[in-house]
Amino acid sequence: MAEEKDNALMEKIVSLCKRRGFVFQSSEIYGGFNGFWDYGPYGCRMKRAIENLWWHEMVETRDNVEGLDSTIICHPMVWKASGHVDQFSDLMTDCKDCKSRFRVDQMEDPTTCSNCGSKNLTEPREFNLMLQTYVGPVFDDEHKAYLRAETCQPIFVDFNQIRVASRQKLPFGIAQVGKSFRNEINPRNFTFRSREFTQMEMEFFCEEAQGMEFFEYWKEQRINYYKNKLKFKDDFFRIYVHEKLAHYAKAAIDIEVKFPFGWGELEGVHHRGTWDLSQHSKFSGQNLEYMDHDTGRKFMPTCIETSVGLDRTFLAVLANAYDEDKAATQKEGMDEDVRIVLHLPATIAPIQVAVLPLSKKLNENAEKLYKELNEHFRCEFDVTGSIGKRYRRQDEIGTPFCVTFDFESAADNAVTVRHRDSMEQERVSIDSLNKYLQDKINE
Repeated sequence: MAEEKDNALMEKIVSLCKRRGFVFQSSEIYGGFNGFWDYGPYGCRMKRAIENLWWHEMVETRDNVEGLDSTIICHPMVWKASGHVDQFSDLMTDCKDCKSRFRVDQMEDPTTCSNCGSKNLTEPREFNLMLQTYVGPVFDDEHKAYLRAETCQPIFVDFNQIRVASRQKLPFGIAQVGKSFRNEINPRNFTFRSREFTQMEMEFFCEEAQGMEFFEYWKEQRINYYKNKLKFKDDFFRIYVHEKLAHYAKAAIDIEVKFPFGWGELEGVHHRGTWDLSQHSKFSGQNLEYMDHDTGRKFMPTCIETSVGLDRTFLAVLANAYDEDKAATQKEGMDEDVRIVLHLPATIAPIQVAVLPLSKKLNENAEKLYKELNEHFRCEFDVTGSIGKRYRRQDEIGTPFCVTFDFESAADNAVTVRHRDSMEQERVSIDSLNKYLQDKINE
């Protein structure tokens, strides 16, 4: 029963995303393209808001973290040095009867086809997840390149350039937001696992003796971010501590979220040691060691990584926010049986304030107010349908505040502000409306 309920929730989220223009499959008029998703008007607003929130928390509020925007295609040797060319692969098997393809580690029974139940499977074989391309006019091995599989490797490659240009001393970090690509065998679960996705990563460089201290620091920083900024409930996420580590790692945890399909990794915090800079120093022939001018000591910096998927964060936020409220619908006297509402934090809601004239006769003055508010908030001006249906529409896209301009507004210079979560309505002076909304959004 619980699994059916979870599947139903995922179907409702996918349906809402398509209906309201959050997310829909790429190239849908041609039947779609598996593993690729487009973000519509509300979706790209919310996605950008989540990205900006992360960037503000990780870079803009800190004087020891710098930003980077690197290219999607790097020199092929970057991926040789990182191990992706030789080791970035999954075991794959095909069903000879129904022609389905599976990652072996995702099959309930590796000897049985998950689609048709056949035992007639191919021997498992390695499948490299790097997406290949070619640079230049000739498609041969000499011109082969790769779309980046992760955003962190260019950070390591550019470490010295950024350190010198920004005049940073250890400890300091470098952050990047950008597209990554993986040739997933079996993309699934909506935007959770896709072939093109956006990562938000930060690599923090320090001395080896400080490594575990900063690992614990960044672990707590990221946990607090989900609690305080994205408003995740305590039972909605958990910490998984890795006991089996990569050969170069000293410690690793995953922040997991209870998605509709089950627990899944959202973010990793990893103590990567000196491995990445050492590899790129070895393969490039460039010395990437750090010189401490105070002590005269030269050493390879240790790295603490925080890495999170923006698309997965988007999906997690939706899953955490989705709600249906029957009692509230009846209280407002609407015909609909269910009020669908997204309890999104106001900082990342695609629309923060909706301005709704009670009648079309009031459009001119209401639109003037909308234009003033739109200078400070993500706003929408909605005049279509009854006021009740407009409230419902805004609830469904997660708008925290609806501002109703009514027939008394011109006389008393005030509007009615409706709160999405409580549905309480409050009369607020237009002169103080901007500050009122700013305070509410920043609570």
